[in-house]
Amino acid sequence: MSSSLLDVEHLDISFGSTAAVRDFNFSIDKSQSVGLVGESGSGKSATSLAIMRLLAPQARVRGSIRFAGEELLSATEERMRKLRGRAMTMIFQEPMTALNPLMRVGDQVAEAILAHESVSGRDAWTRAVAALDEVAIPNPSSRARDYPHQLSGGQRQRVMIAMAIVNRPQLLIADEPTTALDVTVQAQILDLLARLREKFSLSMLFISHDLGVVSQVADRIAVMYRGQIVESGAARQVFTAPAHQYTQGLLNAIPTLHSNREQVLAMVEARQYSDLPLKEVEQGHWARV
Repeated sequence: MSSSLLDVEHLDISFGSTAAVRDFNFSIDKSQSVGLVGESGSGKSATSLAIMRLLAPQARVRGSIRFAGEELLSATEERMRKLRGRAMTMIFQEPMTALNPLMRVGDQVAEAILAHESVSGRDAWTRAVAALDEVAIPNPSSRARDYPHQLSGGQRQRVMIAMAIVNRPQLLIADEPTTALDVTVQAQILDLLARLREKFSLSMLFISHDLGVVSQVADRIAVMYRGQIVESGAARQVFTAPAHQYTQGLLNAIPTLHSNREQVLAMVEARQYSDLPLKEVEQGHWARV
């Protein structure tokens, strides 16, 4: 039996005469985390939206996207509604625009449950509060009654994560989930995602323009440039022996935190982010390994 959960083959995405993604090929195994890295406009978000079948109608998508062996590009919209939010979920970059400002956050998490399960509103609310507790929101029963504007940026992102994991999905797509956060909160969110991934055996596609961020959550890394993957491999391989000039440029742009290359690499592999000096983390430094 194949260990692959998501297989994308020869994916092309275009908007009119503009090609956003060209001949994109990659896969994610069960319980594996893959980082997709590239600059703005490289096609990362378009790829994630294509996987979720959320691209605008004018987008032209060709190729194959198979989730657990099922072809998504030919699936009906009814079938996609059953998959989205349950088997495969997505965390968006800016929670303030993704959350409904007129609904309590607890109701929004509960709504994700009610969309896929025949449970009472009371049961859905109880599970929503439990999900907020799982993502480490303090006093979750009280904060569940708050509206998005009453929460900090980090708390709103935690609400988005709670919505994404409340139905225990197989695949979680995180599209630049820490971009709008300061570096201290960013580190907390990355640590939370790592712990949830281990707890629920999640497969994850983590999208970012920052190799330093991706290094903290990904087993494998794919580097995207001008709509194509130019390099992919195990995280250690990409960091220690980058083959493509663009990948080398991304690595050169990461400030040095430690001079001990092997020590930093070991920390990356062990996910020991709490061992990084807080002063350096707050200053936004990372290590080129």
